[in-house]
Amino acid sequence: MNFADIRGFAFDLDGVIADTARFHTQAWHQLADQVKTPWTQELEEGLKGVGRMDSLEMILRAGGHQDEYSQEEKVALATSKNDRYQELVKTLTPADALPGMVDFLAELKAAGYRLVLASASKNAPTVLKYLQLTAAFEGVVDPSSVANGKPAPDIYLAAAKMLNLAPEQVAGVEDAAAGVAAINAAGELSIGIGSAEDLREAAVRFDSTSQVTLENIKKQLN
Repeated sequence: MNFADIRGFAFDLDGVIADTARFHTQAWHQLADQVKTPWTQELEEGLKGVGRMDSLEMILRAGGHQDEYSQEEKVALATSKNDRYQELVKTLTPADALPGMVDFLAELKAAGYRLVLASASKNAPTVLKYLQLTAAFEGVVDPSSVANGKPAPDIYLAAAKMLNLAPEQVAGVEDAAAGVAAINAAGELSIGIGSAEDLREAAVRFDSTSQVTLENIKKQLN
């Protein structure tokens, strides 16, 4: 893929722009305790980048509880988790943006790139509000509007459509393997932030958000 063709960027939120993942972890851990599923590092890692109902199903399966709740009860559990998460989100301030990301967003805007948010979180607009970053993005893809969650490409294809761009004109930025898989499946340029082991499928990878700049992306591609 030629970087010169890129016209827009689609961003994940948790672990990329802000560390709201810790709030998700805290709220899911409380729910796992509630349904008596043992909380493990493997379970915590598996939930990264996965939508709300799919995450709940993973937690229930991990404890062997998948057949113990009706769909109505599952929706209630997911809603209670989200209520806890939203209370935690209200503590966010602009200082909670991850290192270098506010500067990177500004650099992209100044260079004429178009930006959209492609997060699995239905709370993304609220998070952006508390970070005071709403104006940086042309829009936020509503995860409930796509048929399949990450690692399916749906949300990144929807992001390209929102920007009126072809997938090959879009770069996606992610911190989770499921997200990188979604970007690749969409035919977009994948930029991963995290360990080489977890994000080995990313076309471009950085250890931390502070390293992400246009020049550093171009260097890796060249």
